[in-house]
Amino acid sequence: MTRSVPHTSVTVCRTCGRMPPPNDRRRAQITDAAITLLTEAGVHGVTHRAADSKAGLPTGTASNYFRSREALLVAVTRRVAELHQADMADAAATTDVGGNAIEHLVELIAGSLLHSATAERDRYLAIFELRLESLRRPALAAALDTLTEAMAAYTAAYHSQLRLEIPPDAVRPLMALYGGALFTLITAPPETVTPATTQELATAIVRGAIG
Repeated sequence: MTRSVPHTSVTVCRTCGRMPPPNDRRRAQITDAAITLLTEAGVHGVTHRAADSKAGLPTGTASNYFRSREALLVAVTRRVAELHQADMADAAATTDVGGNAIEHLVELIAGSLLHSATAERDRYLAIFELRLESLRRPALAAALDTLTEAMAAYTAAYHSQLRLEIPPDAVRPLMALYGGALFTLITAPPETVTPATTQELATAIVRGAIG
């Protein structure tokens, strides 16, 4: 079933409360449309024309912003990272930082896994599609590697903000185990993705990375 991409998916500035500039909004519309295309048809379904159509934009808009398909795919990886960081910021703003740090980290990871594998399943299915495609596209692989580095730094800062005192050398194992768990959840039957399942996986992730 074909779905339109809602304009409300554009991220609002958390500091000033305003919408981003028109060019940034348009880029977000196009990349959000490409995310949907990735989940519906895979990488080969992502073209400039298809992104324009999915986003409800005039033909030629996507190619004006992204000169090649590879540039569009790289922009999608950046968009997913942006949205993931926004979700992490929301969790940091609403979570209770009291109590045992390890238990708190387990709860954060469990909640993130559940949200990512249900409400935002398409977003992460898209990034896994791109990771596989990057095996054949060096520029896309380089972009994904750069984003992984940025996400590691962001995650370490996030832990510090929440006063979790997670060892810096545990960040990459946490991310790797999280990614594997998320892939398992996303590719499993939807009814198997439950709070109990994500809690169990989060506990194993933290034990595996931190001990």
